Amino acid sequence: MSAIRKSIDIDRTPEDVYSYLTDPTHLPEWQDSALAAVPMGELPVHVGSQVVVTRRIGRRSIPTKMEYTELDPPRSWHLHGVEGPVRPDVQGTIEPLDGGARSRLTLAVDFEGHGMGRALVPVVVKPMVRKEMPRSEEKLKHLLEA
Repeated sequence: MSAIRKSIDIDRTPEDVYSYLTDPTHLPEWQDSALAAVPMGELPVHVGSQVVVTRRIGRRSIPTKMEYTELDPPRSWHLHGVEGPVRPDVQGTIEPLDGGARSRLTLAVDFEGHGMGRALVPVVVKPMVRKEMPRSEEKLKHLLEA
C-alpha cells in the first residue's frame, strides 16, 4: 500500500514545529481520532522512546505501541508501530521557508495490519485517515500559529 502524504505551511520556525510534533502528549490536541498518547518514559523523546497511542477507529478504542526510530531535529522524525492490530508508520519532515521564519510540514502515513487489522486497514483505517489528515493539519496550523 502507498503512504498517505500531505503538506502544509505553518507560520512558525522549524524548531517550534518540530518541538511540538515530537512531544507525543500533544497528539490528541490536533488529531480527532487520537484519544490519548502516553509516553513510556521520560520526555523529550529519543530514538527508541515508545508511546502508546489510543485511537478511536470506528466504534472501538484501539491502543498501539509506537517507537521513535529516527529523530533529526528540526528536520525529520519517524515513528513505527510495534504492537497492536493496526501499526502506523509515520514520517514527518520540516523544510524551512523564508529563511527559517516559516515551515513546510510534510507527513507521510502508512499502515501494517496484523490479525483483525488486516481487514481494517484498507476498508476503515486508510479512508478515515485520508478524510481526517487535512482537517488535522489545519487544526495543527491553527494551534501553532495562535
